[in-house]
Amino acid sequence: MTRDEVLQVFRDAGAMLEGHFILSSGLHSPVFLQKARVFMYPEKTEILCRALAAKIRESVPGPIDYVVSPALGGLIPGYETARHLAIPAMWVEREGGEFRLRRFEMPKGARVVIVEDIVTTGLSSRETVDALRALGADVLAVTCLIDRSGGEADPGAPLVALAEYKVPAYPEDALPPELAALPAMKPGSRGLT
Repeated sequence: MTRDEVLQVFRDAGAMLEGHFILSSGLHSPVFLQKARVFMYPEKTEILCRALAAKIRESVPGPIDYVVSPALGGLIPGYETARHLAIPAMWVEREGGEFRLRRFEMPKGARVVIVEDIVTTGLSSRETVDALRALGADVLAVTCLIDRSGGEADPGAPLVALAEYKVPAYPEDALPPELAALPAMKPGSRGLT
């Protein structure tokens, strides 16, 4: 799939929002990709994840034992991508503020690909990589549907994105006036109670 085809799936699902958004990273942006609006449609999710699985096969040499995703946002694309790769899907979840592989066992040396939804700074990816490496896993790549950083994020392993879509993101103390004039919304899941 091309970048424009991926973004069109988001547009068709009403998942490309414009305004003033606080991202999970804490950065502010005029665009928010509300992937939940894509994931509510199995056929749209399947199109994206089938394409991501094909890109993983092209980009990651050798066998892959598991797909692992960070909960909550990566669960659906991780599962669907694993289905197209015909391998098991697992997830890490927060326990005491840190990602842990709580519900599964993973043998040392397991060859793992991390599947994310959207990467902005790479923080969730790095935390996932660290949790898996602490278990002795061989993290082959971090993959995602959309890389919002335009290749600038450092996820702690090679990054494979189905599409790159560089969207401006600003720290709170460096907002452009046109963005600062809009009320900020936080539609993401991190930090919700």
